Amino acid sequence: MFLILINIPFVVLGYKKFGKTFATLSTIGIITLAILTSFHTPHGLTDIPILGAIFGGIVVGIGVGIVVRYGGIIDGTDTIALLIDRVTVFSVGEAIMVINGVIITCGGFVFGWDSALYSLVAYFVAHKAIDITVEGLNESRSLWIVSMHVREIGKVINDLIEEPVTFVKESNPKDREPHGVMLAVITRFEEEKVKNAAREVDPRAYIVITRAHEVMGKVSEGSLYRDPSPPS
Repeated sequence: MFLILINIPFVVLGYKKFGKTFATLSTIGIITLAILTSFHTPHGLTDIPILGAIFGGIVVGIGVGIVVRYGGIIDGTDTIALLIDRVTVFSVGEAIMVINGVIITCGGFVFGWDSALYSLVAYFVAHKAIDITVEGLNESRSLWIVSMHVREIGKVINDLIEEPVTFVKESNPKDREPHGVMLAVITRFEEEKVKNAAREVDPRAYIVITRAHEVMGKVSEGSLYRDPSPPS
C-alpha cells in the first residue's frame, strides 16, 4: 500500500508530461510491483551480499529497462529520470543511479553503511543494465570525419557497411577551409573496421566518434550518397 500511495504524485506528473498511455502503463507497473513485493520470499538464491547486489542489480536493471523502453515506469524515480533524460545529457540509467544514490546515502544513516554500500553496488550494476536494455546492445554511433579525401573515405565506408553517408562539406583546396566533412551513423560493432578503413585512405584524417542517443528515420541512399560533378 505504501508503494502505491507514494507513487501517486509521480503518476500524475507522468500523465501531465507524457500522456494517458504513460500514466496507464505506469499504474499497471506500480500495482504489479506492489503485489509481487507482498510475495517476497525470506530467503533468496544466495546469502552472500555482494552476489545478491550484483545479480539483483542485473535483474532490477533489466526489469526497469524493459518497462521504460516500452513507455511505463515502476516507481516515481523513473518518472524523474525520464524528465532528466529529455532535458539533459544524462541517460535514464544515469539519472536513476544518481537519484537512488542520494536515497541510499540517506538510508545509510538509518540502516547502516554496510547495507547502503551493497545497495550502491546493486544500483550501479542496475544503471548499466537499464541503459543496455533501453538502448540495446547494438548502440548507434555518430561518425564525423574531416579530411581532404572525404569522397574516397565515404565510398569505402559506403561499400564496407552498405549504409549511405552524408557529405556535409566538400573538399576544395581553393577554400579558406579546404578540408571536407562527412557524417555517418554506424553501430559500435562497425566502429573499429570503419576507423581502419578511413585510416587506409587518409592516415591524417580527423575522426570523431560519439554515441548517438537516438536515431530516427531512414533516408534513402540516393539522397545521401551521390557523386556530384566536381567543383569548378
